[in-house]
Amino acid sequence: RKNTKRVPSFRKLLRTSKIKLDNKLKNKQYKQQSAAKKYRKEQKKLREAVRDAISRKPFPLEECKKKTVGKSEKREEEEEEDALPLDMMDEDDLKLMEDLAQKASFLTRDLSSNEPVHVKKRKHESVIDKYEKVPRRMQTEPEKELIHLLPIKDKSGIIPQTMEKPVLNVAQDDEDGTEEMEEAEDFNEEPLPVLTPEEMAAQRRQKLQERKMHIAALASAILSEPDNNIKKLKELRAMLMEQDPNVAVIVRKLVMVSLMEIFKDIAPSYKIRPLTEAEKATKVKKETQKLREFEEGLVSQYKFYLENLEQTIKDWKQRKLKKSNVISLKAYKGLAEIAVKCLCELLVALPHFNFHNNIIVLIVPLMNDASKMISELCFEAVKKLFKQDKLGYASLGVVKVISGLVRGRNYDVRPEVLKVFLHLRIKEVELQKDSEDIAPKKKFMTYKEKRKNLSRMQRKWKKAEEKLERELLEAEASESKEKKLKLHTETLNIVFVTYFRILKKAQKSPLLPAVLEGLAKFAHLINVEFFDDLLIVLHSLIASGVLSYRESLHCVLSAFHILSGQGDVLNIDPMKFYTHLYKTLFSLHAGGTNDDIEIVLQCLDVMFAKRRKQVSQQRALAFLKRLSTLALHVLPNSSVGILATNRVLMQTFPKMDLLLDNESQGSGVYLPELDEPEHCNAQNTALWELHLLQRHYHPTVQKFAAHLIAGAPTEGSGALSLDLSQRPAAELFEAYSMRGMTFNPPVASVTPRRKDTFSQMDSFIDEELNKQLQQHISETVVHKPLDFAKHLKESSL
Repeated sequence: RKNTKRVPSFRKLLRTSKIKLDNKLKNKQYKQQSAAKKYRKEQKKLREAVRDAISRKPFPLEECKKKTVGKSEKREEEEEEDALPLDMMDEDDLKLMEDLAQKASFLTRDLSSNEPVHVKKRKHESVIDKYEKVPRRMQTEPEKELIHLLPIKDKSGIIPQTMEKPVLNVAQDDEDGTEEMEEAEDFNEEPLPVLTPEEMAAQRRQKLQERKMHIAALASAILSEPDNNIKKLKELRAMLMEQDPNVAVIVRKLVMVSLMEIFKDIAPSYKIRPLTEAEKATKVKKETQKLREFEEGLVSQYKFYLENLEQTIKDWKQRKLKKSNVISLKAYKGLAEIAVKCLCELLVALPHFNFHNNIIVLIVPLMNDASKMISELCFEAVKKLFKQDKLGYASLGVVKVISGLVRGRNYDVRPEVLKVFLHLRIKEVELQKDSEDIAPKKKFMTYKEKRKNLSRMQRKWKKAEEKLERELLEAEASESKEKKLKLHTETLNIVFVTYFRILKKAQKSPLLPAVLEGLAKFAHLINVEFFDDLLIVLHSLIASGVLSYRESLHCVLSAFHILSGQGDVLNIDPMKFYTHLYKTLFSLHAGGTNDDIEIVLQCLDVMFAKRRKQVSQQRALAFLKRLSTLALHVLPNSSVGILATNRVLMQTFPKMDLLLDNESQGSGVYLPELDEPEHCNAQNTALWELHLLQRHYHPTVQKFAAHLIAGAPTEGSGALSLDLSQRPAAELFEAYSMRGMTFNPPVASVTPRRKDTFSQMDSFIDEELNKQLQQHISETVVHKPLDFAKHLKESSL
């Protein structure tokens, strides 16, 4: 009988809890085990009964009738009366009955004794007597096996039928077995067709082409009519289990990528939820029912596809291969990489669809993977997700998983895992811009306006109309600014909790630079209550001396971001941070620390441009002088950025032009080696470095130096072009970068002079010509004096 039990639907699986499913599975397995155990016991009893029946010699039924007494005799007499008399039976029937009476089986006789079935066992009978009653048999006697036939039923009851089947000797069985083995060996010895490498390659190409055509046909059918061909999606997904070892790897990769592109195309722009019981019981149109079946099938196949990708990655990570697998462990790495690529694409392309949080849980731990390729793939995917996420739902999910990963692994993760926080779209400008793009543009009338301009009936209709419009706006999923701010606030809280835990518990961790960089970016969004404690921690980190120069710059930048945002209301003097930056400026040079100048430029912008009212003139003069000196021994792009910062200082603070005059101002002598900018007497020096920079080989440095010597005018002959004057210092630093080991801007090509370039070659040629001329003259004078005299006479004429 065919098993018609249906597989539970995906909707039913969603309603059933995991514990209930586990219990059902355990009960089913227990029933199967019990049935199998019971069947084995019955088979064992049956075999034992057959062996006992063979070893015993059954007594005739007539003798057994004579020994029975009491009720059994009466019952037999009654049965004989009911039966036909023997004289009325034919001879053939009588003979058949006698033959059947001589034979008994284990179905009608108790095989443990010679008595009939209904006679009780004798308690006084000993074991030895029982053993002696068993008939002897020679060992050479062939064993006989009883074959049970269909029984015959008459008025006397059921009469069983059996026949003996002779069992072949063991030796004969062995001979037959050896003969069969020999025949099998002879059959196996037939030579298989041996293919040449060219034929094998051609056969593999043919198989691969067939699989490709099949994949293309299924994918085309699904994309053309997704509603009607949802079953073909299951057929295509079944090809992920390709078992042909010649094409298994390529086919599985092709199917993975094809399914990923198909799901990206046919997935709707909303999340599919399971139907409620009331919705299932309600009768709907055929179109609605068809749509429900399509959505249910799509979610089910998408779930199974994600499970296949997850299992592929897990098997590769655990170095496990199934026995039935036809793919080697080395090839499994390529499959796992393709699976990760597919998951990353789905993470970015379908943030609104089902199981997106499950994909996040899979991708985020792979950012910490030992494989550089896989970690970079996941990092780029999360970065793209942050950049395109305007609402904040996906960003919040990723941040939660990252925070749990960092804490669960005891802060032993790669710094890139925390650096991904820098790409979060959580800024005040972006918040306002995105909320304007998303918030509903419809403005409703107030109660006073309605009372003033509308009649009572009009107010009633207007109220109903506005209610309908509000419902439509909710149906369009228009997010309000408050909802978005709430999501971003929750995301930032998790980010700051992660940062503060590392500052408190893992200050020597390699994650500290990423934490300081993150604090420098989001410090203006920190709650004011944490400012004092955070500034103390940052200063203690700088004073400890365990940080690198780049990390200390991030501490300074974080501190000034805090003080330039909500920290304006706090009465805190960050003089120690100014002193630290002033003291360490000369640590920069044209070597490895040149890239750190970008952070220094950001610090100077926050320290002076955004805090101009809190900075004294002496401090600004000291920084202007030291920065001009620093511009002499760094790369050209750094010099451009530093001079752009000096231009801002000269335009922001008054009386900065006194450094362009040779006369001293006030008392004291300039002390360039002093680390305190307030007491180094910078007003008594001059910016002689600008004259050297005016002769710099880089044209942009020359322009900035000449502009500063003229007093940094905003207009006139000494003013800069708009391209240079309106760009910030950090942007100019990146624009004129020389990472490609080339001049930026490129130097115009000049045709070199022949005298300078080929001077050695010209001298060599001149020497050779002189030698040949002298030799020619000597030969002409000695060997042909008349011709030479004639030549001189002609030349003189």
